[in-house]
Amino acid sequence: MKEQHSEKAALRGEPSYVWRAGQERRLEMILKAAGARASGKVFVDGCGVGAYLSHLAPDAAFAVGLDVELERVQQAAALNLEVLCGVGEYLPLPSNTFDLILNHEVLEHVQNDQLTIREIVRALKPGGRLMLFCPNRGYPFETHGIYWKGEYHFGNIPLVNYLPRRWRDKLAPHVNVYTRRDLQRLFDGLPVRFVRRTTVFGAYDNVIARYPTAGKMLRGVLQWLEKTPFRAFGLSHFWVVEKI
Repeated sequence: MKEQHSEKAALRGEPSYVWRAGQERRLEMILKAAGARASGKVFVDGCGVGAYLSHLAPDAAFAVGLDVELERVQQAAALNLEVLCGVGEYLPLPSNTFDLILNHEVLEHVQNDQLTIREIVRALKPGGRLMLFCPNRGYPFETHGIYWKGEYHFGNIPLVNYLPRRWRDKLAPHVNVYTRRDLQRLFDGLPVRFVRRTTVFGAYDNVIARYPTAGKMLRGVLQWLEKTPFRAFGLSHFWVVEKI
């Protein structure tokens, strides 16, 4: 059953409950960047109810997911997926193990993002790759809602992420957002190389469901902008990072 837009959902984010064009596009990006690694050992860090894990597991030699919410882990386990309940800062996994790790719109919700990245790199085997999606501070909307006068307000709030950091963090203390430099700092000193670093727009499936023609035009234009310098205003960072 889908969670309501509550403070709990604000802190943890909403996982993918349905599989639509947006998820399919991102899966294709993941598989293209992963190559043969997708048929090796795969770990989904912050697997939610198992949407991406269920699509990666059939072709993997071994696949496991982890989520902090027990209810979501139980839902994923009901799909016959291998799942663990835990936090990204302290992975209950051996070092130098995984060919592919996916962290999809999860990093912004953890308590310690630097430790989370270090744990991911530890768990990757040399030559293994991290597929990281996380919010871009250049996007004109804060998609996780804000707190105003002690109350949580769900929705896409314009221009919040363009405020000075101290003001932005007062309105959205429940979720982080990243510039390219912010992400770079998380990997400083780690044995990695950057295979790809870009930003992507969304698929706007909800808009298309209500306004099919206009929504598809919007999606087409924005995804075309990914090929231009205007990708700096994209919804999410997409980084492919390889352990060396």
